[in-house]
Amino acid sequence: MTKVLGELMLTIGLVLVLFAFYEAYWTNVESGRLQDEANAKLEEQWRNPREKKDPDLGEAFAQMSIPAFGSDYHFAIIQGTDEDDLLRGPGHYEDTQMPGELGNFAVAGHRVGKGAPFNDLGSLHTCDDIIIETHTEKITYKVLPIDGEHADCFDEVPEEYSHVAGRHITTPGDVSVIDPVPGTEADPTRGMLTLTTCHPQFSNAERMIVHAMEVGKEAK
Repeated sequence: MTKVLGELMLTIGLVLVLFAFYEAYWTNVESGRLQDEANAKLEEQWRNPREKKDPDLGEAFAQMSIPAFGSDYHFAIIQGTDEDDLLRGPGHYEDTQMPGELGNFAVAGHRVGKGAPFNDLGSLHTCDDIIIETHTEKITYKVLPIDGEHADCFDEVPEEYSHVAGRHITTPGDVSVIDPVPGTEADPTRGMLTLTTCHPQFSNAERMIVHAMEVGKEAK
């Protein structure tokens, strides 16, 4: 009986190791290939723009960069948040606003495996830049105060946004974080960016949320 139990435990351990390898390595390889394809298609679209307002589900329509993560950190953003979309890259919650609009441009991304675009969200600091580039504009958002820190990078944070933390942990069912003004029914007066990912690593038990406020945009 002891021998059978030992063999069973070894088998379970091997399965877990193989699953971890698949999640942390192989899905990254596949996601990297799909992300490269999405970027190539997006750049081709920008070179030959179409008269089309809204992207199709599964289509790349913007690029995101975070200077604090290095010059090589950039991802094409995909329209939609199902598993196929998130395998290609960070996915836009389709019922939220678009980049540069008043309200909340919300994006989901994996933290482990599948390209892990949001693996390092926990290392962002107050006032770090997050840059979203569309065909026509480059929009800069800055991370709102984290843990009540003072943030002198904002000229003014309107009262209706004073409760919004730059980073916090919440439950998977807390959809209020992607409201036009997160957590309230107030009408938006500023553009915001919200990034969501799983927390802790290798778990779906909670969600890490990062909120950033638009501070400027420039035409391309």
